[in-house]
Amino acid sequence: MRRCAGLVPAAGAGLRLGRGPKAFVEVAGVPLIAHAVRALSAVCDEVVVAVPGDALAAARAHVPTAHVVAGAATRQGTVAALLAATDAPYVVVHDAARPLTPRDVLRRALDAAHADGAATAALPVADTLHDVGRDAAVPRDALRAIQTPQAFDADLLRRAHDAAADRGTDATDDAALVRALPHPVTLVRGSPWSHKITHADDLAFVDALARTATADAPPA
Repeated sequence: MRRCAGLVPAAGAGLRLGRGPKAFVEVAGVPLIAHAVRALSAVCDEVVVAVPGDALAAARAHVPTAHVVAGAATRQGTVAALLAATDAPYVVVHDAARPLTPRDVLRRALDAAHADGAATAALPVADTLHDVGRDAAVPRDALRAIQTPQAFDADLLRRAHDAAADRGTDATDDAALVRALPHPVTLVRGSPWSHKITHADDLAFVDALARTATADAPPA
């Protein structure tokens, strides 16, 4: 059996959202980290959550089944701290800011990581894209919007983080670090339900969607 750890980097201050640390922002009355732990617990053997260092006790009260650690100043540093907190051979990195991600997306990413070593959820781009510098449309057929979950052989992801540290580079996307090794990353079908909460409008949209989903179409 290939043991898996779910990793939740939620140590950001949430400045763009303006509601304090994003880990504790609520959707449908439930903190974002609790949504993430519940989703990852369906596919992983353990869940590790990283929050701001002064919020450890509060986080543990919200997610008592998870292992809670202090995050770092950057997302990349926070994921490195999460990796150091588990010895599971596979990991699924998932943003707490995507609370409605369906469980089948998590399973697809993990299955692909078992087969290929690295995978990320992604969606085709539906909107017309415009390059304002060239004042021209951008062909979208070959483009994908990258989401989480992202799943990896844990040692592969550690090597990617070590290599990035050696180069002095920082990224907001673990799949990009793995590609830079280089190592291919398999794209699996993501979901429109995985809308990311960044600004206040996103929170209002996802909260309304969550209340509808609870009654009509819960992610599963």
